[in-house]
Amino acid sequence: MSARSLAEVLASRKFVVTAELNPPKGTNLKPLLDHAERLKDNVDAFNLTDSHSARMSMAPLGVASLLAKRGIEPIMQVTCRDRNRIALQSDLLAAHALGVRNILTMTGDTPAAGDHPDAKGVFDVDGIGLLRAVSALQSGEDLGGQPLRGAPEFCVGAVVNPGATDLQKELGRMRDKVAQGARFFQTQAVYDPAAFAGFMDAVQDDKVSILASFIVLRSGNMARRMNTVPGISIPEPLIKEMDEAADPVRQGIAIAGRIIKELRGLAHGVHLIAIGQESRIPDILEEAGLSNLN
Repeated sequence: MSARSLAEVLASRKFVVTAELNPPKGTNLKPLLDHAERLKDNVDAFNLTDSHSARMSMAPLGVASLLAKRGIEPIMQVTCRDRNRIALQSDLLAAHALGVRNILTMTGDTPAAGDHPDAKGVFDVDGIGLLRAVSALQSGEDLGGQPLRGAPEFCVGAVVNPGATDLQKELGRMRDKVAQGARFFQTQAVYDPAAFAGFMDAVQDDKVSILASFIVLRSGNMARRMNTVPGISIPEPLIKEMDEAADPVRQGIAIAGRIIKELRGLAHGVHLIAIGQESRIPDILEEAGLSNLN
C-alpha cells in the first residue's frame, strides 16, 4: 500500500483495507511489530485494540506511537470502560503529541466479560459522549469549556452494528455519531452480504465511509460460537462448509476472499480481524482480488 494517511485513503474513495492487531499481555512487542512490518504493503492502517474483550493488555497508545514512528499507519482504539472523561481527554492529547492521527471510539465491553471480572467499569461517558469530547478538543477546548493551548486533529472513527435487533435505534445512534464528527465506521462482523446490502441502502445518504468487518473463521465450531454474539449471524451453509472442509484453515481463507469480493460492491472497505492468522491476510486479499490494488 502507499504511504498515504488513512484520511487521504478514505478521501480517495479507494476500497480501504484495515486490520486488527492486539497489543500484548506483557511487554513483548516483537510478534505484533513483525506482523505490522510484513503486512504494511497490504493494509492501509492497523487497529490497535484497547484491552480487547476487557482482557487486560498493553495500552494501544504506546503501540500506536511506535507504529507511527515506523511510518505505519495506526488507528488507536479508545473505549470508555476504564477511564473517566478527564483521563480520556488527556490520553487523546497525548496521542496527538505522539504522532497518532487516527482514533476509533467505542463504549467498550463490561469488565465482567474479561479477565478481571471484579474490576469496576467506569463508563463516565458512552461512545457518543467520547465523540463529543473529541469534537470539543478539536475545536480548541475541553469538555468543561476550558481553552486548550493547541488543539489536536484526528481522523475519527466509530462502530456500528448492521445486525442490531433494533436497527432503527442503531441507525439513530450512528447518525448521532456522525453529528459529533465520526468520519468512518467499522461494523460488527459481516457474513451475509445480501443482508448487509439493506443496511448500506439505509446509510447511503450519510456521507461517511463504512468498513465492513470480517472475522476469519478457523472451524465450524468457531462459527457456531460466534453466532451467539449479538449482531453476528453466520449462515448455516457457511458453517457446513467449514465442518466439511478437509483443510478448515484453507477453507476459511477461501470463504473470506469470496465474501470480501461481494462486499467490495457494497462497502467502502473491509476491516480484517484474523485472531492469530495475521500471516494469512495476504492470501485472503489475493483471494478477494485486492492484492494488487493501490
